[in-house]
Amino acid sequence: MDVKVSILGATGYTGSELLRILAGHPEAEVIHVTSESHTGEKIEEFFPQFLGIYDLTLESLADLQKIGEESDFIFIGMPAGHAMEIGRALRDLPVRIIDLGADYRFRDTPVYEAWYHLPHTDKDADRAYGLAELYREDIRKAKIIGNAGCFTTASILALAPLAARHLIRMDSIICDAASGVSGAGRSPKIGNHFPELYDNFKAYNVAHHRHTPEIEQALADVSGEKVVLNFTPHLVPMARGILSTCYADLASGVSAGDVDAAFAAQYGAEPFIRLRGRGAYPETKYVRGSNFCDIGWHIDERTGRVIVLSAIDNLVKGAAGQAVQNFNIACGFDETTGLTAAPMYP
Repeated sequence: MDVKVSILGATGYTGSELLRILAGHPEAEVIHVTSESHTGEKIEEFFPQFLGIYDLTLESLADLQKIGEESDFIFIGMPAGHAMEIGRALRDLPVRIIDLGADYRFRDTPVYEAWYHLPHTDKDADRAYGLAELYREDIRKAKIIGNAGCFTTASILALAPLAARHLIRMDSIICDAASGVSGAGRSPKIGNHFPELYDNFKAYNVAHHRHTPEIEQALADVSGEKVVLNFTPHLVPMARGILSTCYADLASGVSAGDVDAAFAAQYGAEPFIRLRGRGAYPETKYVRGSNFCDIGWHIDERTGRVIVLSAIDNLVKGAAGQAVQNFNIACGFDETTGLTAAPMYP
């Protein structure tokens, strides 16, 4: 029997990507989609790519209780502050939740409140951090899964093998990451306007980006050490993709072979991690439209640093694909179900 799923906030880029992926998922049936600004419209009228694929009408969150009662899983693709209210409202129902926003990503709610400037209203929720490669066992049983962020997915996966084996100095980490403009969401903003974006490359939220504490939390988990790092995001004039370049000082006595072995041990059996190897240059074009994360690394013997490059599609492995991967884990399905499509090229 199909697992009945609903998507709240279905008209954003992540909602569209969820619908695309779930259309090919053999175990899932999408039964409800919501949008407060387009309530009553057919989904194929809003997203013509789904003509003949879905026969669904966008509903309002006024029907949340009914949606919760009829769903086995709910995906939430809404801005920070909304998911916690939904999670609290549905607490007594057996429905499970995957939040693609930030409300359930942090164990320490004061960290969330400090970086997102919102009071957390569901502090005691049964939650797990939704980065499948590192938190599978937690994801299997949690009622609410806080899907990992896009920049964070690329950066954490780049560094976790080295942090877990204490091959790097945890006080030396710098992450530079560049994203396509879809990461900023579908709502129009002047900075994402074509004349502003085209032929341009810019940094933003330097030293203040909200994904910083998320990366620190995960790397502290795997290393057992407190982590404070620099994270700088950049925006590039493309629709999809993230390339994260992460730097760290190697610990004393660590060899290039130790680094190679760490990545092989951590990710050798992972279905969605493709190790390009030492000296490789992952590119966003080669993961576009897929749930893959491509990783390559370089050893700078002159400075004693390791530089790790990680490429993902921000809308798939960085959002909707990862959410479906977490859904598969939580349901006990093969983790790759519905996610085996090859990258789109060019």
